[in-house]
Amino acid sequence: MAEHRRQDFPDPGGRRRRAARASIAALVVVAAVVLGLTVWPGGDHGKDKDGSGAASSADALTVSPTPAASYPVAKPPRTIPSVRDFEAARGPGWKPAKSGRVLAGDDALADEAKLLAGELGMTYGGDADPRRGDVWLGLDKDAKDDGGDGGQSGDGGQGGDGGQGGDEAYTLRVAAGQARITAAGRDGVWWGTRTLKQAVRADGTAPEGTVRDRPAKPQRGFMLDIARKWYDEAWIKARIAEIADLKYNQFGLHFSDDQAFRVESSSHPEIVSAQHLTKAQVRSIVSYAAARHVTVVPEIDSPGHLGTVIKAHPKLQLRDAAGKPVEGAVDIGNPESARIVDDLLKEYASLFPGRWWHLGADEYQALVRSDPEASFPGLAALARKRYGAKGRVQDLAEAWLNDRAKTVRDAREGRIARAWNDGFFAEGQAVADRKVEVVYWTGKELGARPPAAYLAEGRQVLNYNDEFLYYVLGQPNTFTYPTGQRIYESWTPRVLRGTSAVPASYDHLIEGGGFAVWGDFPNAQTQDQVATGIRMPLRALSEKLWPRAAKPSRSWTDFQALSRAIG
Repeated sequence: MAEHRRQDFPDPGGRRRRAARASIAALVVVAAVVLGLTVWPGGDHGKDKDGSGAASSADALTVSPTPAASYPVAKPPRTIPSVRDFEAARGPGWKPAKSGRVLAGDDALADEAKLLAGELGMTYGGDADPRRGDVWLGLDKDAKDDGGDGGQSGDGGQGGDGGQGGDEAYTLRVAAGQARITAAGRDGVWWGTRTLKQAVRADGTAPEGTVRDRPAKPQRGFMLDIARKWYDEAWIKARIAEIADLKYNQFGLHFSDDQAFRVESSSHPEIVSAQHLTKAQVRSIVSYAAARHVTVVPEIDSPGHLGTVIKAHPKLQLRDAAGKPVEGAVDIGNPESARIVDDLLKEYASLFPGRWWHLGADEYQALVRSDPEASFPGLAALARKRYGAKGRVQDLAEAWLNDRAKTVRDAREGRIARAWNDGFFAEGQAVADRKVEVVYWTGKELGARPPAAYLAEGRQVLNYNDEFLYYVLGQPNTFTYPTGQRIYESWTPRVLRGTSAVPASYDHLIEGGGFAVWGDFPNAQTQDQVATGIRMPLRALSEKLWPRAAKPSRSWTDFQALSRAIG
Protein backbone atom coordinates (compact mmCIF):
# COMPACT_ATOMS: atom_id res chain seq x y z
CA MET A 1 0.00 0.00 0.00
CA ALA A 2 1.07 3.61 -0.37
CA GLU A 3 3.74 4.88 1.99
CA HIS A 4 4.43 8.60 2.19
CA ARG A 5 8.18 8.83 2.08
CA ARG A 6 10.91 10.26 -0.08
CA GLN A 7 11.97 8.07 -3.00
CA ASP A 8 15.72 7.32 -3.15
CA PHE A 9 17.67 4.70 -5.03
CA PRO A 10 19.96 2.75 -2.65
CA ASP A 11 23.66 3.65 -2.29
CA PRO A 12 25.87 0.84 -3.61
CA GLY A 13 28.89 2.12 -1.69
CA GLY A 14 27.90 0.70 1.70
CA ARG A 15 28.41 2.18 5.13
CA ARG A 16 32.14 2.75 5.00
CA ARG A 17 31.81 6.18 3.34
CA ARG A 18 28.59 7.23 5.09
CA ALA A 19 30.11 9.22 7.94
CA ALA A 20 32.44 11.17 5.65
CA ARG A 21 29.68 11.86 3.15
CA ALA A 22 27.28 13.05 5.85
CA SER A 23 29.39 16.08 6.68
CA ILE A 24 29.90 16.99 3.04
CA ALA A 25 26.21 16.51 2.27
CA ALA A 26 25.21 18.79 5.12
CA LEU A 27 27.42 21.57 3.79
CA VAL A 28 26.10 21.08 0.25
CA VAL A 29 22.48 21.23 1.37
CA VAL A 30 23.09 24.38 3.43
CA ALA A 31 24.79 26.01 0.48
CA ALA A 32 22.01 24.97 -1.86
CA VAL A 33 19.33 26.41 0.39
CA VAL A 34 21.21 29.70 0.80
CA LEU A 35 21.77 30.03 -2.94
CA GLY A 36 18.32 28.79 -3.91
CA LEU A 37 19.83 25.93 -5.92
CA THR A 38 18.87 22.29 -6.37
CA VAL A 39 21.73 19.78 -6.29
CA TRP A 40 21.43 16.60 -8.41
CA PRO A 41 24.64 14.55 -8.07
CA GLY A 42 25.30 12.24 -11.00
CA GLY A 43 26.26 8.61 -11.06
CA ASP A 44 27.34 5.76 -13.27
CA HIS A 45 24.25 3.70 -13.88
CA GLY A 46 22.50 1.48 -16.38
CA LYS A 47 25.13 -1.29 -16.52
CA ASP A 48 26.23 -3.97 -14.11
CA LYS A 49 29.79 -5.14 -13.46
CA ASP A 50 29.93 -7.35 -16.55
CA GLY A 51 28.76 -4.54 -18.81
CA SER A 52 25.31 -5.97 -19.44
CA GLY A 53 22.10 -4.01 -19.06
CA ALA A 54 20.54 -6.26 -16.43
CA ALA A 55 19.02 -4.35 -13.54
CA SER A 56 20.25 -5.04 -10.02
CA SER A 57 20.56 -3.29 -6.69
CA ALA A 58 24.30 -3.01 -7.27
CA ASP A 59 23.90 -0.62 -10.20
CA ALA A 60 21.27 1.61 -8.58
CA LEU A 61 21.62 5.37 -8.72
CA THR A 62 23.23 7.42 -5.98
CA VAL A 63 21.06 10.52 -5.93
CA SER A 64 19.77 13.30 -3.73
CA PRO A 65 16.34 14.47 -4.86
CA THR A 66 15.14 18.02 -4.53
CA PRO A 67 14.56 18.80 -0.83
CA ALA A 68 11.41 16.85 0.02
CA ALA A 69 9.80 19.62 2.00
CA SER A 70 9.36 21.69 -1.15
CA TYR A 71 7.00 19.16 -2.76
CA PRO A 72 3.74 17.59 -1.60
CA VAL A 73 3.43 13.84 -1.33
CA ALA A 74 2.77 12.50 -4.82
CA LYS A 75 -0.54 10.94 -5.75
CA PRO A 76 -0.82 7.62 -7.65
CA PRO A 77 -0.55 7.88 -11.43
CA ARG A 78 -3.92 8.24 -13.16
CA THR A 79 -4.13 5.41 -15.65
CA ILE A 80 -6.53 2.91 -17.22
CA PRO A 81 -6.27 0.33 -15.87
CA SER A 82 -5.32 1.51 -12.37
CA VAL A 83 -1.99 0.42 -10.95
CA ARG A 84 -1.95 -2.11 -8.15
CA ASP A 85 0.40 -0.46 -5.65
CA PHE A 86 2.05 2.95 -5.42
CA GLU A 87 4.67 3.94 -2.88
CA ALA A 88 4.43 7.71 -2.83
CA ALA A 89 7.36 10.07 -2.44
CA ARG A 90 7.97 13.81 -2.44
CA GLY A 91 9.50 15.26 -5.56
CA PRO A 92 8.86 16.90 -8.92
CA GLY A 93 8.12 13.69 -10.76
CA TRP A 94 9.18 13.10 -14.37
CA LYS A 95 8.00 14.51 -17.65
CA PRO A 96 9.32 14.08 -21.18
CA ALA A 97 11.54 16.64 -22.82
CA LYS A 98 13.06 16.73 -26.28
CA SER A 99 16.51 16.54 -24.71
CA GLY A 100 15.54 13.37 -22.87
CA ARG A 101 16.28 9.86 -24.10
CA VAL A 102 14.70 6.45 -23.77
CA LEU A 103 17.41 3.89 -23.02
CA ALA A 104 17.43 0.12 -23.34
CA GLY A 105 19.49 -1.48 -20.59
CA ASP A 106 19.19 -4.75 -22.48
CA ASP A 107 19.38 -5.25 -26.24
CA ALA A 108 16.12 -7.23 -26.09
CA LEU A 109 14.29 -4.03 -25.10
CA ALA A 110 15.41 -1.89 -28.03
CA ASP A 111 12.09 -2.17 -29.85
CA GLU A 112 10.08 -1.19 -26.76
CA ALA A 113 12.42 1.74 -26.12
CA LYS A 114 12.13 3.00 -29.70
CA LEU A 115 8.33 2.81 -29.64
CA LEU A 116 8.13 4.70 -26.35
CA ALA A 117 10.59 7.34 -27.55
CA GLY A 118 8.42 7.99 -30.59
CA GLU A 119 5.26 8.23 -28.51
CA LEU A 120 6.78 10.69 -26.05
CA GLY A 121 8.63 12.81 -28.60
CA MET A 122 12.01 11.76 -27.21
CA THR A 123 15.18 10.25 -28.65
CA TYR A 124 16.17 6.61 -28.53
CA GLY A 125 19.54 6.49 -26.77
CA GLY A 126 20.50 2.82 -27.00
CA ASP A 127 22.34 1.52 -23.96
CA ALA A 128 23.93 4.81 -22.93
CA ASP A 129 24.35 5.73 -19.28
CA PRO A 130 21.17 7.45 -18.03
CA ARG A 131 21.09 11.05 -16.99
CA ARG A 132 18.46 13.40 -15.70
CA GLY A 133 15.40 13.50 -17.97
CA ASP A 134 15.88 9.96 -19.31
CA VAL A 135 13.74 6.85 -19.21
CA TRP A 136 15.64 3.61 -18.59
CA LEU A 137 14.22 0.16 -19.39
CA GLY A 138 15.80 -2.92 -17.88
CA LEU A 139 15.34 -6.64 -17.35
CA ASP A 140 15.94 -8.27 -13.99
CA LYS A 141 15.80 -12.03 -14.31
CA ASP A 142 15.79 -12.34 -10.53
CA ALA A 143 12.91 -9.93 -10.05
CA LYS A 144 10.19 -11.23 -7.77
CA ASP A 145 6.78 -9.68 -7.37
CA ASP A 146 6.64 -7.71 -4.14
CA GLY A 147 3.22 -6.15 -4.62
CA GLY A 148 2.22 -6.76 -1.02
CA ASP A 149 -0.74 -8.97 -0.25
CA GLY A 150 -0.58 -11.29 -3.25
CA GLY A 151 -4.10 -10.48 -4.30
CA GLN A 152 -5.60 -11.92 -1.13
CA SER A 153 -6.60 -8.77 0.67
CA GLY A 154 -9.42 -6.55 -0.41
CA ASP A 155 -9.86 -8.17 -3.80
CA GLY A 156 -13.14 -9.91 -3.17
CA GLY A 157 -11.64 -13.21 -4.24
CA GLN A 158 -10.69 -11.78 -7.59
CA GLY A 159 -6.92 -11.89 -7.27
CA GLY A 160 -6.44 -14.93 -9.44
CA ASP A 161 -2.68 -14.47 -9.73
CA GLY A 162 -1.43 -16.25 -6.65
CA GLY A 163 0.66 -13.24 -5.68
CA GLN A 164 2.96 -13.54 -8.70
CA GLY A 165 2.76 -11.53 -11.86
CA GLY A 166 5.45 -13.48 -13.73
CA ASP A 167 6.75 -11.75 -16.83
CA GLU A 168 3.87 -9.25 -16.75
CA ALA A 169 4.78 -7.75 -13.37
CA TYR A 170 6.85 -4.57 -13.43
CA THR A 171 8.24 -1.78 -11.30
CA LEU A 172 8.22 1.87 -12.37
CA ARG A 173 10.38 4.19 -10.24
CA VAL A 174 10.43 7.94 -10.65
CA ALA A 175 13.20 9.74 -8.76
CA ALA A 176 16.06 12.14 -9.41
CA GLY A 177 14.45 13.36 -12.61
CA GLN A 178 14.48 9.89 -14.17
CA ALA A 179 11.96 7.13 -14.82
CA ARG A 180 13.17 3.53 -14.56
CA ILE A 181 11.08 0.54 -15.59
CA THR A 182 12.23 -2.96 -14.69
CA ALA A 183 10.65 -6.39 -14.95
CA ALA A 184 11.56 -10.05 -15.20
CA GLY A 185 10.31 -10.19 -18.79
CA ARG A 186 9.70 -7.95 -21.78
CA ASP A 187 5.93 -8.06 -21.27
CA GLY A 188 6.24 -6.42 -17.89
CA VAL A 189 8.56 -3.72 -19.19
CA TRP A 190 6.09 -2.95 -21.97
CA TRP A 191 3.16 -2.62 -19.56
CA GLY A 192 5.32 -0.29 -17.49
CA THR A 193 5.81 1.93 -20.53
CA ARG A 194 2.01 2.03 -20.95
CA THR A 195 1.66 3.27 -17.38
CA LEU A 196 4.29 5.95 -17.93
CA LYS A 197 2.71 7.07 -21.20
CA GLN A 198 -0.78 7.33 -19.72
CA ALA A 199 0.39 9.11 -16.57
CA VAL A 200 2.07 11.76 -18.71
CA ARG A 201 -0.96 12.11 -20.97
CA ALA A 202 -3.32 12.46 -18.01
CA ASP A 203 -1.33 14.96 -15.94
CA GLY A 204 1.75 15.97 -17.89
CA THR A 205 4.01 14.33 -15.29
CA ALA A 206 4.61 10.86 -13.90
CA PRO A 207 4.48 11.17 -10.09
CA GLU A 208 7.49 10.77 -7.82
CA GLY A 209 7.48 7.34 -6.25
CA THR A 210 7.37 3.66 -7.09
CA VAL A 211 4.68 1.70 -8.90
CA ARG A 212 4.61 -2.06 -8.38
CA ASP A 213 2.05 -3.57 -10.66
CA ARG A 214 0.84 -6.85 -12.09
CA PRO A 215 -2.41 -8.13 -13.62
CA ALA A 216 -5.10 -9.96 -11.71
CA LYS A 217 -5.98 -11.97 -14.83
CA PRO A 218 -3.40 -13.30 -17.31
CA GLN A 219 -5.66 -13.34 -20.38
CA ARG A 220 -7.26 -10.07 -21.47
CA GLY A 221 -8.72 -10.07 -24.95
CA PHE A 222 -10.63 -8.33 -27.70
CA MET A 223 -12.21 -10.35 -30.52
CA LEU A 224 -13.23 -9.01 -33.92
CA ASP A 225 -15.53 -10.73 -36.42
CA ILE A 226 -14.17 -9.82 -39.87
CA ALA A 227 -16.08 -12.64 -41.58
CA ARG A 228 -19.53 -11.02 -41.42
CA LYS A 229 -18.26 -7.43 -41.62
CA TRP A 230 -15.09 -6.34 -43.36
CA TYR A 231 -12.56 -4.21 -41.48
CA ASP A 232 -9.47 -2.95 -43.25
CA GLU A 233 -5.90 -3.47 -42.12
CA ALA A 234 -5.44 0.09 -40.88
CA TRP A 235 -8.56 -0.11 -38.70
CA ILE A 236 -7.44 -3.42 -37.24
CA LYS A 237 -4.02 -2.02 -36.36
CA ALA A 238 -5.58 1.03 -34.78
CA ARG A 239 -7.64 -1.20 -32.49
CA ILE A 240 -4.56 -3.25 -31.60
CA ALA A 241 -2.70 -0.07 -30.61
CA GLU A 242 -5.73 0.99 -28.58
CA ILE A 243 -6.04 -2.24 -26.63
CA ALA A 244 -2.28 -2.50 -26.08
CA ASP A 245 -2.33 0.85 -24.28
CA LEU A 246 -5.06 -0.60 -22.05
CA LYS A 247 -2.87 -3.63 -21.25
CA TYR A 248 -4.89 -6.18 -23.24
CA ASN A 249 -2.67 -8.99 -24.47
CA GLN A 250 -4.87 -10.88 -26.97
CA PHE A 251 -6.55 -9.91 -30.23
CA GLY A 252 -8.99 -12.53 -31.53
CA LEU A 253 -9.48 -12.69 -35.31
CA HIS A 254 -12.68 -14.49 -36.33
CA PHE A 255 -12.13 -14.68 -40.07
CA SER A 256 -14.25 -17.64 -41.19
CA ASP A 257 -18.04 -17.98 -41.05
CA ASP A 258 -21.11 -18.65 -43.19
CA GLN A 259 -20.84 -15.25 -44.85
CA ALA A 260 -17.17 -15.10 -45.84
CA PHE A 261 -13.66 -16.51 -45.49
CA ARG A 262 -11.27 -13.58 -45.14
CA VAL A 263 -7.67 -14.86 -45.27
CA GLU A 264 -5.72 -15.89 -48.35
CA SER A 265 -5.29 -19.67 -48.66
CA SER A 266 -3.00 -21.76 -50.85
CA SER A 267 -4.45 -25.09 -49.76
CA HIS A 268 -8.06 -24.12 -50.53
CA PRO A 269 -8.17 -20.91 -52.58
CA GLU A 270 -11.68 -21.82 -53.73
CA ILE A 271 -13.16 -20.86 -50.36
CA VAL A 272 -11.55 -17.42 -50.05
CA SER A 273 -13.85 -14.40 -50.40
CA ALA A 274 -13.07 -11.61 -52.85
CA GLN A 275 -12.51 -9.17 -50.02
CA HIS A 276 -9.87 -10.71 -47.80
CA LEU A 277 -6.54 -10.20 -46.07
CA THR A 278 -3.50 -11.38 -47.95
CA LYS A 279 -0.96 -13.43 -46.04
CA ALA A 280 1.41 -10.47 -46.26
CA GLN A 281 -1.23 -8.30 -44.56
CA VAL A 282 -1.77 -10.92 -41.86
CA ARG A 283 1.97 -11.07 -41.21
CA SER A 284 2.03 -7.30 -40.92
CA ILE A 285 -0.87 -7.34 -38.45
CA VAL A 286 0.70 -10.14 -36.40
CA SER A 287 4.05 -8.31 -36.33
CA TYR A 288 2.41 -5.02 -35.40
CA ALA A 289 0.57 -6.73 -32.55
CA ALA A 290 3.65 -8.61 -31.32
CA ALA A 291 5.61 -5.36 -31.12
CA ARG A 292 2.92 -4.17 -28.70
CA HIS A 293 2.89 -7.47 -26.77
CA VAL A 294 -0.49 -8.54 -28.12
CA THR A 295 -0.98 -12.08 -29.42
CA VAL A 296 -3.26 -12.56 -32.42
CA VAL A 297 -5.59 -15.51 -31.73
CA PRO A 298 -7.13 -16.86 -34.97
CA GLU A 299 -10.47 -18.64 -35.15
CA ILE A 300 -11.75 -21.02 -37.81
CA ASP A 301 -15.12 -22.08 -36.41
CA SER A 302 -16.15 -25.69 -37.06
CA PRO A 303 -18.06 -27.97 -37.52
CA GLY A 304 -20.72 -25.25 -37.69
CA HIS A 305 -20.40 -21.79 -39.23
CA LEU A 306 -18.72 -23.26 -42.33
CA GLY A 307 -21.13 -21.90 -44.93
CA THR A 308 -18.34 -20.49 -47.10
CA VAL A 309 -16.58 -23.86 -47.20
CA ILE A 310 -19.87 -25.58 -48.01
CA LYS A 311 -20.55 -23.18 -50.87
CA ALA A 312 -17.36 -24.43 -52.55
CA HIS A 313 -17.90 -28.04 -51.44
CA PRO A 314 -21.67 -28.62 -51.32
CA LYS A 315 -21.32 -32.39 -50.84
CA LEU A 316 -19.98 -31.75 -47.35
CA GLN A 317 -23.19 -30.14 -46.11
CA LEU A 318 -25.09 -31.96 -43.41
CA ARG A 319 -28.65 -33.04 -44.29
CA ASP A 320 -31.36 -34.21 -41.94
CA ALA A 321 -33.56 -37.30 -42.20
CA ALA A 322 -35.81 -35.54 -44.72
CA GLY A 323 -32.84 -34.60 -46.89
CA LYS A 324 -33.02 -30.93 -45.96
CA PRO A 325 -29.62 -29.16 -45.84
CA VAL A 326 -28.56 -27.73 -42.49
CA GLU A 327 -27.23 -24.20 -42.72
CA GLY A 328 -23.53 -23.79 -42.03
CA ALA A 329 -23.02 -27.36 -40.76
CA VAL A 330 -20.70 -29.89 -42.36
CA ASP A 331 -21.32 -33.63 -42.10
CA ILE A 332 -18.91 -34.71 -39.36
CA GLY A 333 -19.38 -38.29 -40.45
CA ASN A 334 -17.72 -37.50 -43.77
CA PRO A 335 -13.88 -37.74 -43.49
CA GLU A 336 -13.53 -35.13 -46.22
CA SER A 337 -15.01 -32.49 -43.88
CA ALA A 338 -12.24 -33.05 -41.37
CA ARG A 339 -9.58 -33.14 -44.07
CA ILE A 340 -10.41 -29.68 -45.42
CA VAL A 341 -10.54 -28.08 -41.97
CA ASP A 342 -7.27 -29.73 -40.97
CA ASP A 343 -5.66 -28.54 -44.21
CA LEU A 344 -6.48 -24.97 -43.20
CA LEU A 345 -5.37 -25.38 -39.59
CA LYS A 346 -2.02 -26.75 -40.75
CA GLU A 347 -1.57 -24.11 -43.43
CA TYR A 348 -2.09 -21.24 -41.00
CA ALA A 349 -0.04 -22.71 -38.15
CA SER A 350 3.03 -20.61 -38.98
CA LEU A 351 1.08 -17.60 -40.24
CA PHE A 352 -0.34 -17.19 -36.73
CA PRO A 353 2.60 -18.15 -34.50
CA GLY A 354 0.96 -17.26 -31.17
CA ARG A 355 0.23 -19.56 -28.27
CA TRP A 356 -3.55 -19.88 -28.73
CA TRP A 357 -5.94 -21.12 -31.42
CA HIS A 358 -9.72 -20.80 -31.26
CA LEU A 359 -11.57 -23.80 -32.71
CA GLY A 360 -15.11 -22.43 -32.38
CA ALA A 361 -17.28 -25.56 -31.95
CA ASP A 362 -20.40 -23.55 -31.13
CA GLU A 363 -23.92 -23.76 -32.53
CA TYR A 364 -23.50 -26.99 -34.49
CA GLN A 365 -27.04 -27.17 -35.79
CA ALA A 366 -27.34 -30.94 -35.54
CA LEU A 367 -27.26 -30.54 -31.78
CA VAL A 368 -29.85 -27.79 -31.43
CA ARG A 369 -32.57 -30.21 -32.54
CA SER A 370 -34.71 -31.67 -29.77
CA ASP A 371 -33.77 -35.22 -30.87
CA PRO A 372 -30.51 -35.19 -32.84
CA GLU A 373 -30.47 -38.96 -33.23
CA ALA A 374 -33.90 -39.01 -34.87
CA SER A 375 -33.12 -35.97 -37.01
CA PHE A 376 -29.79 -37.34 -38.24
CA PRO A 377 -30.01 -41.14 -38.33
CA GLY A 378 -26.77 -41.47 -40.30
CA LEU A 379 -24.78 -39.69 -37.61
CA ALA A 380 -26.61 -41.63 -34.90
CA ALA A 381 -25.65 -44.95 -36.51
CA LEU A 382 -22.03 -43.87 -36.78
CA ALA A 383 -22.00 -42.81 -33.12
CA ARG A 384 -23.30 -46.20 -32.00
CA LYS A 385 -20.72 -47.92 -34.18
CA ARG A 386 -17.89 -45.95 -32.59
CA TYR A 387 -19.10 -45.68 -29.00
CA GLY A 388 -21.52 -48.54 -28.48
CA ALA A 389 -25.24 -48.53 -27.82
CA LYS A 390 -25.03 -45.33 -25.78
CA GLY A 391 -23.24 -43.41 -28.51
CA ARG A 392 -24.91 -40.17 -29.56
CA VAL A 393 -24.38 -37.41 -32.10
CA GLN A 394 -22.84 -35.24 -29.40
CA ASP A 395 -20.04 -37.81 -29.03
CA LEU A 396 -19.13 -37.36 -32.68
CA ALA A 397 -19.06 -33.56 -32.18
CA GLU A 398 -16.88 -33.92 -29.08
CA ALA A 399 -14.50 -36.19 -30.94
CA TRP A 400 -14.38 -33.61 -33.74
CA LEU A 401 -13.28 -30.96 -31.23
CA ASN A 402 -10.61 -33.24 -29.76
CA ASP A 403 -9.28 -34.12 -33.21
CA ARG A 404 -9.02 -30.47 -34.26
CA ALA A 405 -7.29 -29.64 -30.96
CA LYS A 406 -4.75 -32.38 -31.70
CA THR A 407 -4.23 -30.98 -35.20
CA VAL A 408 -3.31 -27.51 -33.92
CA ARG A 409 -1.04 -28.94 -31.22
CA ASP A 410 0.72 -31.24 -33.68
CA ALA A 411 1.15 -28.38 -36.15
CA ARG A 412 2.84 -26.15 -33.56
CA GLU A 413 4.34 -27.38 -30.31
CA GLY A 414 2.96 -25.80 -27.16
CA ARG A 415 -0.16 -24.38 -28.77
CA ILE A 416 -3.29 -24.17 -26.62
CA ALA A 417 -6.71 -24.76 -28.17
CA ARG A 418 -9.90 -23.11 -26.98
CA ALA A 419 -13.58 -23.42 -27.91
CA TRP A 420 -16.95 -21.88 -27.09
CA ASN A 421 -18.71 -23.38 -24.09
CA ASP A 422 -21.58 -24.92 -26.09
CA GLY A 423 -19.04 -27.18 -27.77
CA PHE A 424 -18.47 -29.06 -24.48
CA PHE A 425 -21.05 -31.73 -23.64
CA ALA A 426 -21.96 -33.58 -20.48
CA GLU A 427 -22.72 -37.24 -19.84
CA GLY A 428 -21.43 -38.49 -23.17
CA GLN A 429 -19.20 -41.34 -24.20
CA ALA A 430 -16.63 -38.90 -25.61
CA VAL A 431 -15.23 -36.25 -23.25
CA ALA A 432 -13.69 -32.96 -24.34
CA ASP A 433 -9.93 -32.77 -23.94
CA ARG A 434 -9.24 -31.05 -20.61
CA LYS A 435 -6.41 -29.08 -22.18
CA VAL A 436 -8.92 -27.15 -24.30
CA GLU A 437 -9.89 -23.85 -22.70
CA VAL A 438 -13.59 -23.05 -22.32
CA VAL A 439 -14.67 -19.67 -23.67
CA TYR A 440 -17.98 -19.09 -21.86
CA TRP A 441 -20.32 -16.86 -23.81
CA THR A 442 -23.87 -18.07 -23.26
CA GLY A 443 -26.29 -20.21 -21.33
CA LYS A 444 -29.07 -19.61 -23.85
CA GLU A 445 -28.29 -22.38 -26.34
CA LEU A 446 -30.20 -25.67 -26.11
CA GLY A 447 -28.36 -27.94 -23.70
CA ALA A 448 -25.93 -25.23 -22.56
CA ARG A 449 -24.68 -25.73 -19.02
CA PRO A 450 -24.13 -23.17 -16.26
CA PRO A 451 -20.55 -21.95 -15.79
CA ALA A 452 -20.08 -23.80 -12.52
CA ALA A 453 -20.47 -27.10 -14.36
CA TYR A 454 -17.29 -26.46 -16.36
CA LEU A 455 -15.41 -25.04 -13.38
CA ALA A 456 -16.37 -28.01 -11.21
CA GLU A 457 -14.60 -30.21 -13.76
CA GLY A 458 -11.43 -28.21 -13.17
CA ARG A 459 -11.47 -26.61 -16.62
CA GLN A 460 -9.87 -23.27 -17.33
CA VAL A 461 -12.48 -20.74 -18.39
CA LEU A 462 -12.47 -17.37 -20.17
CA ASN A 463 -15.31 -14.93 -19.59
CA TYR A 464 -17.04 -13.63 -22.76
CA ASN A 465 -20.45 -13.21 -21.11
CA ASP A 466 -22.80 -12.14 -23.91
CA GLU A 467 -24.92 -10.22 -21.41
CA PHE A 468 -22.10 -7.68 -20.94
CA LEU A 469 -19.33 -8.31 -23.43
CA TYR A 470 -21.00 -8.86 -26.83
CA TYR A 471 -21.25 -5.94 -29.23
CA VAL A 472 -23.55 -7.38 -31.93
CA LEU A 473 -24.18 -5.09 -34.88
CA GLY A 474 -27.86 -4.38 -35.44
CA GLN A 475 -28.74 -5.64 -31.94
CA PRO A 476 -30.60 -8.77 -33.13
CA ASN A 477 -32.64 -11.05 -30.88
CA THR A 478 -32.22 -9.81 -27.31
CA PHE A 479 -28.81 -8.19 -27.77
CA THR A 480 -28.24 -4.54 -26.94
CA TYR A 481 -25.01 -2.60 -27.34
CA PRO A 482 -23.08 -2.93 -24.08
CA THR A 483 -22.09 0.19 -22.19
CA GLY A 484 -18.90 0.92 -20.34
CA GLN A 485 -20.85 2.00 -17.28
CA ARG A 486 -22.66 -1.32 -16.95
CA ILE A 487 -19.42 -3.29 -17.27
CA TYR A 488 -17.69 -0.96 -14.83
CA GLU A 489 -20.38 -1.07 -12.18
CA SER A 490 -21.92 -4.54 -12.51
CA TRP A 491 -19.51 -7.03 -14.10
CA THR A 492 -16.58 -8.97 -12.64
CA PRO A 493 -14.65 -11.93 -14.06
CA ARG A 494 -16.81 -14.21 -11.92
CA VAL A 495 -20.02 -12.99 -13.61
CA LEU A 496 -19.85 -15.56 -16.38
CA ARG A 497 -23.51 -15.97 -17.21
CA GLY A 498 -26.27 -13.40 -16.89
CA THR A 499 -25.69 -11.14 -13.90
CA SER A 500 -24.83 -13.71 -11.22
CA ALA A 501 -21.30 -14.49 -10.06
CA VAL A 502 -19.92 -17.98 -9.55
CA PRO A 503 -18.45 -18.73 -6.09
CA ALA A 504 -15.11 -17.12 -5.29
CA SER A 505 -13.59 -20.58 -4.85
CA TYR A 506 -13.60 -20.93 -8.66
CA ASP A 507 -11.77 -17.69 -9.33
CA HIS A 508 -8.38 -19.34 -9.86
CA LEU A 509 -9.81 -21.24 -12.84
CA ILE A 510 -11.06 -18.08 -14.56
CA GLU A 511 -8.10 -17.08 -16.70
CA GLY A 512 -9.56 -13.75 -17.75
CA GLY A 513 -12.03 -12.51 -20.29
CA GLY A 514 -12.63 -10.49 -23.39
CA PHE A 515 -14.89 -8.23 -25.42
CA ALA A 516 -16.27 -9.38 -28.78
CA VAL A 517 -17.61 -7.46 -31.78
CA TRP A 518 -19.92 -9.48 -34.04
CA GLY A 519 -21.15 -8.38 -37.47
CA ASP A 520 -24.60 -9.96 -37.68
CA PHE A 521 -25.95 -6.90 -39.51
CA PRO A 522 -22.75 -5.53 -41.04
CA ASN A 523 -24.26 -2.32 -42.38
CA ALA A 524 -25.79 -1.30 -39.06
CA GLN A 525 -22.65 0.67 -38.22
CA THR A 526 -19.60 1.98 -40.04
CA GLN A 527 -16.07 1.14 -38.93
CA ASP A 528 -15.80 4.54 -37.26
CA GLN A 529 -19.10 4.04 -35.43
CA VAL A 530 -17.93 0.68 -34.14
CA ALA A 531 -14.67 2.23 -32.92
CA THR A 532 -16.62 4.91 -31.05
CA GLY A 533 -19.14 2.44 -29.65
CA ILE A 534 -16.57 0.08 -28.16
CA ARG A 535 -14.23 2.74 -26.75
CA MET A 536 -15.63 2.99 -23.22
CA PRO A 537 -16.62 -0.68 -22.89
CA LEU A 538 -13.00 -1.64 -23.67
CA ARG A 539 -11.69 0.80 -21.08
CA ALA A 540 -14.15 -0.35 -18.45
CA LEU A 541 -13.32 -4.01 -19.07
CA SER A 542 -9.60 -3.30 -18.78
CA GLU A 543 -10.24 -1.78 -15.37
CA LYS A 544 -12.01 -4.98 -14.28
CA LEU A 545 -9.40 -7.46 -15.60
CA TRP A 546 -6.11 -5.89 -14.52
CA PRO A 547 -6.47 -4.47 -10.98
CA ARG A 548 -7.19 -6.80 -8.08
CA ALA A 549 -10.00 -4.73 -6.57
CA ALA A 550 -13.46 -6.22 -7.08
CA LYS A 551 -14.93 -2.70 -7.03
CA PRO A 552 -13.23 0.23 -8.77
CA SER A 553 -12.09 3.05 -6.52
CA ARG A 554 -13.35 5.78 -8.86
CA SER A 555 -16.96 6.62 -9.59
CA TRP A 556 -18.12 6.18 -13.17
CA THR A 557 -18.15 9.97 -13.57
CA ASP A 558 -14.54 10.19 -12.42
CA PHE A 559 -13.59 7.28 -14.66
CA GLN A 560 -15.08 9.09 -17.66
CA ALA A 561 -13.11 12.21 -16.77
CA LEU A 562 -9.92 10.17 -16.57
CA SER A 563 -10.70 8.58 -19.92
CA ARG A 564 -10.95 12.03 -21.47
CA ALA A 565 -7.68 13.06 -19.84
CA ILE A 566 -5.65 10.18 -21.26
CA GLY A 567 -7.21 10.72 -24.70
